[in-house]
Amino acid sequence: MLDQIHWLAAVTVLGVLEQAYFFLQVIYARRLFGISPPNISGPPEFERIFRAQVNSSEYFPIFLALLWQAGLFFHQGLAAALGLLYLYARYCYFMGYKASPSERLTPIYFSAGVLWILIAVSALGILHFFLSHYVGLNILQLLTA
Repeated sequence: MLDQIHWLAAVTVLGVLEQAYFFLQVIYARRLFGISPPNISGPPEFERIFRAQVNSSEYFPIFLALLWQAGLFFHQGLAAALGLLYLYARYCYFMGYKASPSERLTPIYFSAGVLWILIAVSALGILHFFLSHYVGLNILQLLTA
């Protein structure tokens, strides 16, 4: 069983570490700009770091659900590769937003595109499971024939 999920688990751990890095960046920015919790407003530099972290946290559960669904129902290797692309795009988004609001756009669009691909392969994998398990129809064989 573990050989069927080890790449998904590795990408999950990398994602958690990335989230921890983003959290730490907010803590450092709070100290740098003298902003104590629960305050969330301050100089634009702080607000961009805070917003980048919050936005990344908001999407993380969606990413994890799609990563695991795509990996379990479609293909672990493809899902893990897409997961790495997503994490890289999120890192670029965070660093871009930290520098300037306009530098966040390309990475956020790219990461959204990766999520849409994960949605598609998840849906295809789940559809294939239901059709093959309950109807006896293997759509993947039909697509490759």
